[in-house]
Amino acid sequence: MSTASSDILLDRMMALHPKVIDLVLDRVWRLLAALDHPERRLAPVIHVAGTNGKGSTVAMIRAGLEAAGARVQAYTSPHLARFHERVRMTDGPIAEAALAAVLDECERANAGLPITYFEITTCAAFLAFAREPADYCLLEVGLGGRLDATNVIEAPRLTVIAPVSIDHQQYLGETLAEIAAEKAGILKRGVPCVVGPQDEAAMEVIEARAARLGAPLIAHGQHWHVWEERGRLIFQDERGLLDLPMPRLIGAHQVVNAGAALAALRALGQNEAACEAAMTRAEWPARLQRLRQGPLVEAAGGAELWLDGGHNPAAGIALAEAVTRLSSKPLHLVCGMLNTKDVAGFLKPLAAVAASLTAVSIPGETATLPAEATRAAAEAAGLRAETAGDVAEAVARIAAATPEARILICGSLYLAGRVLRENG
Repeated sequence: MSTASSDILLDRMMALHPKVIDLVLDRVWRLLAALDHPERRLAPVIHVAGTNGKGSTVAMIRAGLEAAGARVQAYTSPHLARFHERVRMTDGPIAEAALAAVLDECERANAGLPITYFEITTCAAFLAFAREPADYCLLEVGLGGRLDATNVIEAPRLTVIAPVSIDHQQYLGETLAEIAAEKAGILKRGVPCVVGPQDEAAMEVIEARAARLGAPLIAHGQHWHVWEERGRLIFQDERGLLDLPMPRLIGAHQVVNAGAALAALRALGQNEAACEAAMTRAEWPARLQRLRQGPLVEAAGGAELWLDGGHNPAAGIALAEAVTRLSSKPLHLVCGMLNTKDVAGFLKPLAAVAASLTAVSIPGETATLPAEATRAAAEAAGLRAETAGDVAEAVARIAAATPEARILICGSLYLAGRVLRENG
């Protein structure tokens, strides 16, 4: 099949439901039944929810399991450059022919009935996974948890809840407790759950649901601890202490993500070698990623060029802390965001560490925040700000004015994906 085959199918699927997001499970159950329930034939599932850190945690768990010789599948979202990244088979991203085949099968089984893009593509991923032998299947929640399309697994092997914070209020609730209740919807009766660091309001909700379901918690601060000491990562649980290299993924926030991954690996019976591999081998693009080649790097000249897809207040805090740990250089932001995000909340912590912000719109995204609106929000946060027609123009302008700059492109995974595609 041609490369365009899956693209054509995906474009058609975008039109099957008038709403971008509509959190119910009825349509998913209907299509899975028509497909003879592939979700019941998956390898042991590790189901991961949370506001920030889900993808990084999945990447580290996968690296550890694969180093131990396990065959691992993984479903993540959104993708950055190509949809195929979302459906990772045991040998890498799903092949084009295989993706087109399962998408076509799902489209035919759905028979034109209303269904969201995420729902039908999740069913396609389950179909692909069910047909390949594997030892584990890692599922990252798309949005929330309780009514997310991935939450159809009756008895996962393990669940994980990464830190919960305020995001997607229009779908999940206005308060931290309401949002935590949606995330805790992935808990299943009797299934252990690794819980990352949580605010007290979120933890109370998670503990209450776990108690109702008899789901044992493996919670940060109670059953496991993680910290950095002398350039090493120290993890301690009831089995003992691990002295490991720092995570390959950059940033202080990755320490707690690493802790959750290590707690998950220990719960799965993995040894210290697997835990060390989780730290040293994990790869997760657009999470404080240094770009080292490509047209944008050439446009940056001698300036450093970095990329991050974080887009909510908690991500802004983590990003600000992470860049302060890098070598001392003037930080200049190139930022594009969606109009559904808390722009002021994301920019506030970054305003304390950045010298300027150049705002861009995200090409091809109907929900992009206009560059002028991002510029105004940046100025309100105390940043010197201007706009540019696109990322390349912004990078070249900053590099010309400040050749020794550290340029950070940030604000959206959709913008990050565009950058990775255009930069090759």
